[in-house]
Amino acid sequence: MKTQEFWHTDTFGSYINGKLRTGPTEDLISPVTGSKWKSIHHASSQDTRETIECAEKAFRIWKEIPAKEKANILRKIASLLLDHRVALAEVMTHEMGKSRRDGLAEVAYAAGFYNWFAGEAERIYESQIVSGEKTLCHLREPVGVCGLITPWNFPLAMPARKIAAALAAGCSVILKPSPECPISALFIAAACAEAGVPPGVVNVVLGPEEEIGRELLSSPIVKKMSFTGSEEVGKYLYKHSASTLKKLTLELGGHAPAIVHEDANLDLAAKQIAIAKFRNNGQTCVAVNRIFVHESVHDAFLEKFVNRVKSLKVGNPLESDTDLTNVLHPSVHDKIRKHVQDAIELGGVVVLEANELFEPVIIKNVRPEMLVMHEETFGPVAPIISFQKESEVYRQANSTPYGLAAYLFTQDYGRTQRGIRQLDYGIVGVNDGLPSSPQLSFGGRKASGFGVEGGPRGIDEYLVSKCVSIYSAEKEMLHGYD
Repeated sequence: MKTQEFWHTDTFGSYINGKLRTGPTEDLISPVTGSKWKSIHHASSQDTRETIECAEKAFRIWKEIPAKEKANILRKIASLLLDHRVALAEVMTHEMGKSRRDGLAEVAYAAGFYNWFAGEAERIYESQIVSGEKTLCHLREPVGVCGLITPWNFPLAMPARKIAAALAAGCSVILKPSPECPISALFIAAACAEAGVPPGVVNVVLGPEEEIGRELLSSPIVKKMSFTGSEEVGKYLYKHSASTLKKLTLELGGHAPAIVHEDANLDLAAKQIAIAKFRNNGQTCVAVNRIFVHESVHDAFLEKFVNRVKSLKVGNPLESDTDLTNVLHPSVHDKIRKHVQDAIELGGVVVLEANELFEPVIIKNVRPEMLVMHEETFGPVAPIISFQKESEVYRQANSTPYGLAAYLFTQDYGRTQRGIRQLDYGIVGVNDGLPSSPQLSFGGRKASGFGVEGGPRGIDEYLVSKCVSIYSAEKEMLHGYD
């Protein structure tokens, strides 16, 4: 499957051991046009079992390929993604309604993981200590076959940051993408094949989630699972991977606070919080869900924030100047309506009202008992909460089971350091609404999961340790032992 041929294909199947499989057919309906745009074949349980066997055989080959060669292949994958950036952005639009602008940014983000982990493939360090008559070694080896499950909101970047790390470590992978977004995942497989990844190392299985997931979880061949998605599914995977003691990485839900202190640069805060809140229409796990603003700058910030959000263009995601798409995932519709209505009934004041569900909403006079303070909206609703005391705002910010991302706006060094330490979150953006980067290792705490992805530590999730002690009789003699 060559990348140039990819765009002329209308029906796709699971990509197993270097070939597309046929099976029961399903049409994919574009949420933008409302019409069929591609078709896919579903895999069976037997297909999944065969994929696991193929991945195990391929792993034995891939893990022995020199690090330099793996790195060159990963860089080639990145290059292929960038070469096809425009077409890939359009694919994501038809899969889940992402704007073309967000899609182009996601392609660059995804390519960044392959480029980063190309370097990491060449830096899997091992250590050696000579202690008397013994040489003590610490080796790092690939964990083996990895099952990867990714969500709909970032169809290219979520698979990329998992696959790139796994390949760099020397693992083979079986990717189960979101049912809405299989084409982006299959393009990654095509790019991997064209770049020189052997058949069976990267596989993409399409079909019923529970059926495929059950096979991956029950197989002792699959040594690791990595999942990005809901807390509910994450707990299910955690529970059902116990029988085979798999290594796990879980990035689950979020409920991110943004804190604007009285000394903050308000223009910068308004701009960065608009990015953190409305990127991908608020359909991200790291999206700002609660905006805490010091009472002394509340009105000034609110005016700047409203003006900033009003300047965003909401419309057809296929148009190049669209900031916010007019397509939202169906799963968030009811929650948006529920959260807005609940806030209004409990005294919230809508300062920026939406004519359509997908348009931004800004609400002030938000109180702790409102649903928006307790549940992740996953949509373009921005609640504003006024605060007085620094100690109180961190208590409120941390009063959630989740601990994925938080944002802090201040120009005071001491306050910055206090805030970083008090926020019980795995990611903290300081005057930065877009802290995620291929170069930064990030992950959640509490109900937001565990493990990290990206950066210098991301590859560790796909490696296991081997400790070796080498005894030398010659050295024993030198030390005067009998």
